[in-house]
Amino acid sequence: MNGAESLVATLVDQGVDICFANPGTSEMHFLAALGNNPKMRSVLCLFEGVATGAADGWYRMKDKPASTLLHLGPGLANGLANIHNAKRASSGMVNVVGEHSVSHLKYDPPLTSDIEGLARPLSHWVRRAESSNAIAWDAAQAVARASEHPGQIATLILPGDISWQQVTGAPVLPPPIATTRKTPSAARVEHIARVLRSGEPALIILANNATRGAALEKAGRVAAATGAQLGSQFFSARIERGAGRVPMARIPYAVAQATAFLNGFRHIVTVETREPVAFFAYPDKPSLLKTEGTLVHALVEADEDSELAFDMLLQALGADGATPRVQPRIETPVPAGALNPTSIAHALAAALPEHCIVVDESLTTGRESMSLTMGALPHDLINNMGGSIGYATPVATGAALACPDRRVFCMVGDGSAMYTIQSLWTQAREGLNVTTIIFANNSYAILKAEYANMGAGTPGERALSMIDIDKPRIDWLAMAKSMGVPAAAADTAESFHKAMLDSVREPGPCLIEVQL
Repeated sequence: MNGAESLVATLVDQGVDICFANPGTSEMHFLAALGNNPKMRSVLCLFEGVATGAADGWYRMKDKPASTLLHLGPGLANGLANIHNAKRASSGMVNVVGEHSVSHLKYDPPLTSDIEGLARPLSHWVRRAESSNAIAWDAAQAVARASEHPGQIATLILPGDISWQQVTGAPVLPPPIATTRKTPSAARVEHIARVLRSGEPALIILANNATRGAALEKAGRVAAATGAQLGSQFFSARIERGAGRVPMARIPYAVAQATAFLNGFRHIVTVETREPVAFFAYPDKPSLLKTEGTLVHALVEADEDSELAFDMLLQALGADGATPRVQPRIETPVPAGALNPTSIAHALAAALPEHCIVVDESLTTGRESMSLTMGALPHDLINNMGGSIGYATPVATGAALACPDRRVFCMVGDGSAMYTIQSLWTQAREGLNVTTIIFANNSYAILKAEYANMGAGTPGERALSMIDIDKPRIDWLAMAKSMGVPAAAADTAESFHKAMLDSVREPGPCLIEVQL
């Protein structure tokens, strides 16, 4: 067994059984090891940002890390934008980054770079493998770090000679690390109980694990017992929503709307998140969105157990028997006529199948649409936590691999889609059940709004040319066809709804161009 084979075997034994790969020469022995281990699934991605984004999507649905294979420093650099998004979403990930053999590095070949320097700002754990005999230890530690709560980014640098050298002796592994979440402070829980018993208006902001499963249901019971309102940040890693789920109010993105929304609350209680902050700084607008005098209280820190915290809080409130309010089903009629944010939302609400997954990067259209889909059939919603665009199609790819029995709807603006459109090829190759919805307004429309928000004046022709993408216009149907993905165009609310229904009738990927 060589070092690469030991590494792959250890990843599999530690529960990491998928690798999103974009290999190069230095990684050929690792690639061979991937191919020779039947327990490891290898997924080829045509850009490293697709590989890292897919690993993010896998974690968000599985709650366990995937691995990536990246080619030296430049390959890691290509994947960093979606590693940033994964880190902000608290997704665990094990990045294996190839490196020149130790004897070759002294000659400073062209691809030599400071891989540790590139990795550290966005990794929680970085290690350079130094021995084929120790690679199993390194791999086990990487998986353990990636599997912590919240999820961690682990980056293991793999020199070529460590891959091809033989392992002598049995692999040595570190002692197992307990992955139980921390218990919230009893004093902190009692303080929150006093705040909620005061009767003063309170907003409980949920994030990460608290936006789904038993933790969300118990948060709903706290809200029912105290009159507090449940909310989420505008972007969340994954929310279980729709009919039958406990509803949360989404804090608006725009500063004016967000401050107006928060104005009525005397208390903000945070659960696995921090107080609301504006996404960007704007002239003469606040960075902190709460009203002056509003008090912020942490109930659950990022590394603590939300479900346990709500159990403790219900007991402190004497509200174990409270029943949460759940979202009623709203039967949305199929809309007709022109496409606009409202008709798009109604088409979505009417067409989304039960237990589908919605990945949203519709920066302009979706901001106005998603609030109108609360009464759709139960589904999961995934948002971009880090703000680096080009996340949606890779994340949808990873989510579809994690949940092959569920249809994934990927909503993305045309400008964002161009960053990682190579995802379509991987979806076709793997036969993934992904419906990619391209909102084609032939413009970076979000930037037109931000131009005004920033007070940068009236954009001239030359400035506007930098945020329009219609010369030449992108042919999305041809783009999809070239990567093996069937595609259709929709220019009315009816045709959009029909295209969504059609997309779930056959397995595999498809693309819908929504012509705005």
